[in-house]
Order: sequence, then C-alpha cells, then structure tokens
Amino acid sequence: MSETRDDPIGKPSEAGKAGEAASGEVAASTSAETASLLSLIDRLGTLLEKSDLVEIEVQSGETGIILRKPAALAPVVVSSGPGAAAADPGPAPAAPASSEPPAPTVKAVRAPLTGVFYSASSPTSPPFVTVGQKIEVGHVVGLIEAMKLFNEIKSDQAGRVVRIVAETGKLVKAKQTLIEVEPA
Repeated sequence: MSETRDDPIGKPSEAGKAGEAASGEVAASTSAETASLLSLIDRLGTLLEKSDLVEIEVQSGETGIILRKPAALAPVVVSSGPGAAAADPGPAPAAPASSEPPAPTVKAVRAPLTGVFYSASSPTSPPFVTVGQKIEVGHVVGLIEAMKLFNEIKSDQAGRVVRIVAETGKLVKAKQTLIEVEPA
C-alpha cells in the first residue's frame, strides 16, 4: 500500500512504504526544510540587490540571518578637504599616561523592537527619564509604538542618565541606542 502526499516544496512523494525507515522520513523533511530555507535566502538576496538597502536582517525564533551588500563591509574613507592625503596616516600615537583614573564607560539602553519612540506617556506628561537622573534596572525609559501597541521599554542598566539619544515621535530601529547610562 502506498499513498501520495504533497511535500512542502510542492512535489508529490510516496509515503508509508513498508521498508521505509523512520530516519529516512526525518532526512526527507530536513532536506525539504533546508531547501525552503535556501529558497528564502535566495529571494532575500534578490530583494537586497534590487533595493537601496545595504543590509537585511531576519529573525524567526532562534534562527537569524543577516545579508549585506559588499559596500556595507567596505571601510569608509573620510577626507578632510581638497589637500587631504590619500595615504593611510598610520597608527595614531599612544595617549600619554596620566595619573587620573579612566572615565567610567557609558552603557547603552537599546530598543528591543522597531517602532515610534515616545519619551512620555502623553504630550502633557513629564518624560520617563531626564539627563542626570539616577535609574535602576527595570525603570521605564520610554514607550515604543509598534503595530498600534505601546510597549514599555525598561532599562537593563542601573546608573545615571548621561544622554537621551532617541527623539520623541521618531522611528527607532531594533537594537538602536535609546539612552546612555553611566554605571553607578
């Protein structure tokens, strides 16, 4: 007895043969998933080539992929004027040692998703955080509106706010810095 069914890639196959091992079925479904994934990557690559984008990042569950154009990987050359030298100036001279302790590093609180950032719950409300304010882990630093839902963004850093990077009413992208915090 054999029956036919459609595989995910659209081709009929035979299933249920008496001699077919379970590992063969797993391998067939894995190869179908692999073929589907490779097809998706090809489509994303074509989309990237035809657009003005330099990078596409896709995340699904625990699997993620980033496609970049070669131009995104090339180093940027900055000239300081018409008489600027084209040659690499070489390594920068080392800073002289000082007796002052190094300044504490600044940590960034980043957006967990893409959407429109709001620094307050309403236009007449005070902002969630201000420069110089001390915050703790879990302190609400703003709202991000995505798909008509407002998501509270909480700090994963404790310390003093040294800079608010995101602007109210402006689009922020996932992993973009919202505020900078000097650790306590």
